[in-house]
Order: sequence, then structure tokens, then C-alpha cells
Amino acid sequence: MTKDELTAWALANGWQMLGGHPSLTKPTAPKEAIVRLVLKATVANLEVKKPAGKWEKVGGESYAGIVPDEEDGLPRGLGFEKVPSITKLMQDNRDRMVFARFGG
Repeated sequence: MTKDELTAWALANGWQMLGGHPSLTKPTAPKEAIVRLVLKATVANLEVKKPAGKWEKVGGESYAGIVPDEEDGLPRGLGFEKVPSITKLMQDNRDRMVFARFGG
């Protein structure tokens, strides 16, 4: 996957741009990112915010090594499997974005 493909995938799956990075937020604090993708020139890194407020790298891979999974669509190689309930968090973020469109 390329940087643009990864960004498009993230935005289509409930992620939003916060601080220049595709990010997922807490359901209770939708302006505070807790998971983000840091997309650099040649690599992408998955980072999780620790309770102390510091970002920790969970996984990373060059764009050439990132491939979408056939079953669930999550890009493989970034360490998504190390983040508990990432699919639930993505669903919560996607739902909030959809319902925000109706509430306006």
C-alpha cells in the first residue's frame, strides 16, 4: 500500500485527521487521539497513547510490506493485532462520524 492508499483506507474506516495524522479517538473524548498512524516518507508506524500522555510505537513497516487483509481489510504489517479491540474502536469512531452528519 502507498501512503495515499493507507490514508484513504483509514479515513473510510472511521479514522480522522488530528494533528496531521489519521487517528482514532476515545468514544468519551472525540477530540483526543488515542491511536494514530504516523505516515513518513518510506514507512508507516502505528502508535498508541499511554495513560501518561506519551505516544508508544506498536508497530511499523515500509509501505511495500503493508498489504490489506482479505478477511477484515485491516492492513497487515503495522501491528493492529497488538491493539486490543481495534475493530471495535474503529466501529465506534465510524458510527460517531455517521451520526454527527445527521445531528447537524
